[in-house]
Amino acid sequence: MDQPKHFNTGRIQQQRPESPDPSCASIDPDRTMDPPPLSKTHGEIDNTSAKYKDIISKSRQISSGSPDVYQLRTKEEKSRKLTRKTVGEKNLNKKNKTILLVGETGTGKSILINALVNYTVGVKFEENIWFEIVKEEEKKRSQSETQTSDVIVYQIFGFEDKTLPFSLTIIDTPGYENTRGIECDVNISQRLLDLFRSDNGVHEIDAVGLVLKATENRVSDRLKYIFDSVTSLFGKDLEENVVALITHSDGITPENVLKALKAANIKCAKNEENQPVHFLFNNPQTTQRTKKTELAFENAWRVTKTGMEEFTDFLEKSKPQKLKMTVKVLNSRIRITVCIQNLQHRIKLIELKQNEIQQTEEALKEHEQEMKKNEEFTVEVDEVYKEKEKIDGGMWWLFFYEGAVTCNICKENCHYRGCSKAWYPKHCEVMKDGYCTVCKGKCPVSDHVKENWRYVNKTRKVKKTLEDVKQKYEKNKVDREQKKSLLENLQSEMKKMESEKTQLLDEVYHHVLILERIALNVNSLSTHVHFGFLIEKMKEIRDTEKVKKLEEMKKRMDKKNKAGLQYMFNKLTEVKDAVM
Repeated sequence: MDQPKHFNTGRIQQQRPESPDPSCASIDPDRTMDPPPLSKTHGEIDNTSAKYKDIISKSRQISSGSPDVYQLRTKEEKSRKLTRKTVGEKNLNKKNKTILLVGETGTGKSILINALVNYTVGVKFEENIWFEIVKEEEKKRSQSETQTSDVIVYQIFGFEDKTLPFSLTIIDTPGYENTRGIECDVNISQRLLDLFRSDNGVHEIDAVGLVLKATENRVSDRLKYIFDSVTSLFGKDLEENVVALITHSDGITPENVLKALKAANIKCAKNEENQPVHFLFNNPQTTQRTKKTELAFENAWRVTKTGMEEFTDFLEKSKPQKLKMTVKVLNSRIRITVCIQNLQHRIKLIELKQNEIQQTEEALKEHEQEMKKNEEFTVEVDEVYKEKEKIDGGMWWLFFYEGAVTCNICKENCHYRGCSKAWYPKHCEVMKDGYCTVCKGKCPVSDHVKENWRYVNKTRKVKKTLEDVKQKYEKNKVDREQKKSLLENLQSEMKKMESEKTQLLDEVYHHVLILERIALNVNSLSTHVHFGFLIEKMKEIRDTEKVKKLEEMKKRMDKKNKAGLQYMFNKLTEVKDAVM
């Protein structure tokens, strides 16, 4: 691609393609070409080969013709759910710009990544050559049901000052909302958190590129869901770094896409016309050219070249944002989810214990005189106990270890689902300043273990004598000396459990408020699904102030994203029905 001649990050300079047939400007990469590809002259081959001799020597030719296509050989580092592919060697004296790409499956992220690489290298249209960093099997797998939630980091070093004054790091996330379901979309958050907080990971971002097709012509529920999923990952300080990268474009202003962005109230950078900052691309570069399609391909190339000039100018001028707040957002989402899981587990335990106490109370009232006369007289109750249950996981896999973090003192699951990055409890997201933020006693890290089992609440029918009941509920000498009745002790135990439930709800509520303060978009499924549960439990403890606040937040969320939220719940229903 040519050296850029002008830049304009505030407003996109649109050009109508010069093709005699405008319909040819947006090329279908799968179209069968006839007649045969154009051949290159001997001089063109020599000049191009000489210019790219070094990079060709480190590549594998995929196809020959117009253009010749080469697969770049990269240095690859892979851990579970995260792959890093590097071309060249990093120069610490040169600037690096980091781009995070997010979007729906099928929007053309892979093609866009390859176009960014070629622009960085300095490839021109007339040179009839093309380099790919995204492998063909990865492109195909992006449409497959079997694809895992891989986050791939592409690093392009060694080409500074050919076209750009900086090197590039491109973070490619899996496509949102494909056939794998919403659970995979939630996992993307965990993968990004792993990347952002690791010592050798990514700690600042210059641009978040929301990849969209120019053919989007309505504000669909699906599109709102994707907007919500993307923006809910980041802190508020990243708003001015979020831009739209529009693929399959003919170079004309994509009015429908811009309306969709505005209607969805997407938080992103705006230009002087108060439109979302956006850049246009059309990338059929690997499709073989013919005399019949040469002009259309050239016009498509111009669209992409202009888009690249403007986008990379935006990159150069944009202020890189540290990801501290984004890590806080992702951590808050994880902690809210973990707190809710722990809360549900403990509330269930409390309710089971309350049932046991109620059964004991009823038995005492009904059979107290008989029990006094006959110390061996027994009553049957559902006694609560905890048991260790094996879970899937427990295997080491490079830098990940699936398992549950549990507390030896409280006998609780502090982080059951999603705890994969932590080798040891001290590495877990729920630990802060050496203590657990989740378990009842907020116990030290040293009181926790990470194993391939979790605690489960169970009940069993047991027969108890009056002495058994006394030993359980008259816990100390003071009780006996004060001659506290068993019923009074039982009622005190019930009050204690209600107080514990209130404390748990307050902790979760606190996390929700933090998220509202720092998140670019608090309206995500991972948060929304908890509101009904929280409101219900807050009503039970009659905390009207918190109920009012949560209902206001839920109302705002429903109003802004009603269609998107409905889409999410429909998808969850489909998944549930499929399982059943």
